[in-house]
Amino acid sequence: MSHWESMAALTPLAPEAGSPAALILRLGAESGRLVHVEHIAARTGQRAAWPGWVPAELTARFSGIGVPAPWAHQALAADLARSGKNVIISTPAASGKSLGYLLPALTAVLEGGTALYIAPTRALAADQLRAVRALGIDGIRAAVLDGDTPAAQRDWARSHATYLLTTPDMLHHMLLPRHARWNGFFRRLQYVIVDECHGYRGVFGSHVAQVLRRLRRIAVHHGAAAHGGAARPGGPVFMLASATISEPAACALLLTGQRAEEVTESTAPRGPVTFGLWEPPLTAARGEAGAPVRRTATAEAAGLLADLVARSIPSLAFSRSRRGAEAVAMGARRALAEAGAAGLGERVAAYRSGYLPEDRRELEQALRTGAITGLAATTALELGVDISGLDAVLIAGWPGTRAALWQQAGRAGRDGRGAVAVLIARDDPLDTYLVHHPEALLRRPVEATVLDPGNPYVLAPHLCAAAAELPLTEADLAMFGPESEAVADGLIRRGMLRRRGPVICWTRRGRAARSGLRGTGGRPVKIVETPTGRLVGTVDEPSAHVLVHTGAVYPHQGEMYLVTRLDLADGVALVEAEDPGYATSAREVTTIEIAAELRHSAWADATVHFGDVQVTRQVTSFVRRGLETGRPLGEVPLDLPPRTLRTRAVWWAIPDRQRSALARLGIDLPGAAHAAEHASIGLLPLFAACDRWDIGGLSTNAHPQTGGPTIFIYDGHPGGIGITRRGFDEFGRLVNDARRLIAECPCASGCPSCVQSPKCGNLNEPLSKRGALELLRRLT
Repeated sequence: MSHWESMAALTPLAPEAGSPAALILRLGAESGRLVHVEHIAARTGQRAAWPGWVPAELTARFSGIGVPAPWAHQALAADLARSGKNVIISTPAASGKSLGYLLPALTAVLEGGTALYIAPTRALAADQLRAVRALGIDGIRAAVLDGDTPAAQRDWARSHATYLLTTPDMLHHMLLPRHARWNGFFRRLQYVIVDECHGYRGVFGSHVAQVLRRLRRIAVHHGAAAHGGAARPGGPVFMLASATISEPAACALLLTGQRAEEVTESTAPRGPVTFGLWEPPLTAARGEAGAPVRRTATAEAAGLLADLVARSIPSLAFSRSRRGAEAVAMGARRALAEAGAAGLGERVAAYRSGYLPEDRRELEQALRTGAITGLAATTALELGVDISGLDAVLIAGWPGTRAALWQQAGRAGRDGRGAVAVLIARDDPLDTYLVHHPEALLRRPVEATVLDPGNPYVLAPHLCAAAAELPLTEADLAMFGPESEAVADGLIRRGMLRRRGPVICWTRRGRAARSGLRGTGGRPVKIVETPTGRLVGTVDEPSAHVLVHTGAVYPHQGEMYLVTRLDLADGVALVEAEDPGYATSAREVTTIEIAAELRHSAWADATVHFGDVQVTRQVTSFVRRGLETGRPLGEVPLDLPPRTLRTRAVWWAIPDRQRSALARLGIDLPGAAHAAEHASIGLLPLFAACDRWDIGGLSTNAHPQTGGPTIFIYDGHPGGIGITRRGFDEFGRLVNDARRLIAECPCASGCPSCVQSPKCGNLNEPLSKRGALELLRRLT
């Protein structure tokens, strides 16, 4: 079922005159930028009785804050968890998932147990803390443990908390390595709540999956078993909450290693929503090879946000980056000032994760109370924070997945009123395809969660961390997956683990859980501001070649830095706070060696392959580019060593018959293959929950192992995390969508909306739009 079908039936009814939706429709009609509109009908709710096992005190407190009874899907999820079954609630935004997990968790706390709530962001954990404390029940002692928590409050939480809210990072770095100090909490642990679990994908999701296995092992060690409900010798009950995703039970199994029951049908009501697809206009500017350039999505969002604020319509504008959120807020204030409403600029603000905790909390409160009418935000506000009363949501650029899109759009109309949500396309192949093919958004199922906990580069550091927490047994290795025995043997050979009788132990003196959860190991490169010595941030070593090479412009939390020196031997990049007025992109030389074919499939007169590859990449230079147009302003050579990546890829060779036919048509075969590679990479995130920056590609005119022109798309992470496996499985739909994208783009010879790539290591040379279209047509 698609998310659209799960939300409501479609209706042709137009929005009421004077409503936020009517304003957007009028602005879109006047400008010609609103290319598609759909209306989601209102949905009525279905209540259920309070479960009989919920204490009267708890139901009375929920009734006192305006919850007279649970919705039917909330009661179903609560009953399943109370019976000792793991549960995943996968329903649309604003469907009230939190009550489904709070009922069993808080009941267990009142019966003498504890509950652990895991949030992907600090903002979400803080919001959930407010919600639990608002119930005002003495027997529930809630506390947050995150990077903002002072030492004294951490000590209080360890001694007294019965409902603990934290993040995967704090579990990994602090709670699990020091589990003995938290014995009282883990011994009584009844429920583990994993909120917004659709965000745990790719490398990060694979790491979180192993953290959750370590958590279950520690809980079992300390004797955790469910009180009140069914006995749980295998540890606490896991309750996962997610936006609508494909195959939620499979997602729960990947994340926790345990089977879970699905709750996927929402019975909560919601008001009507108008959903629009908006394409910015072409400008007079020209980019690479004279390609036309569209107005930026952030500039369009700023103008629309100003129009909404001028009419006192509570609105939220999402941007993909901190800098984008700041640009939308500043642009909206500027537009209001130019319209003679400068005073309204004070009602516009930006929200991003780089702010201090007190600043973030103040902004959240201001939006709730109406002191702020228009808020430009990054995804730091996307995940579940309970802000209601919004009438409009603007989404500046495809957010990466359908699940994230509906999560953001679901902010509109949260209090039951009619609302509007608008996706504004960036100048990008995927965005362009989606606004012109609304069925890809509205009629297709949401993506499957892509992660691979068994990736040896992910699994190895967690086996080390687990052995440092408690010696590993054979049963423990089974908990970490079928790959764990081979990975553990490798760690023993390297001297990091050691067998002692029936167990495997950590051999080092230092902490095992040193690496972060967002990379695949390796020494991080520190980014240091030279005048002050301040640590700006870190990047993994492979990314340092591309992002913080000498001369690179590095954006961080809305600030721009110029890299003055990259020292790989010392693991440091020295930077100065400076915005030179241009961007930089690295130029790479890439070669791929096929290590092993795992699967293959015939397609038209070609064969598509999936398997292990070794990618060798070397950054040889970088190009300065204009900020508005992306046009090259000059190239600077670099002297950096090559680096290798063992990963997985999907590839296909162009057979002799196709080569001859394309040659007779006068098509530039290298340019055709290169353009087809770009278009396919651009659309692969439609089929796997990933970002195009998670994927790499290579098109070669004569690959030594295939014997001819070959197109590779490879997973950008060591060992692969399942992205290109999805590409292989969905190959037919992928190349067909890529062909449609190229065919329908109005440009003459290729542009950022079809075949040009912002991450191309060859600076988008050569490219043949006509050739790519013919090549893909023959495949489909």
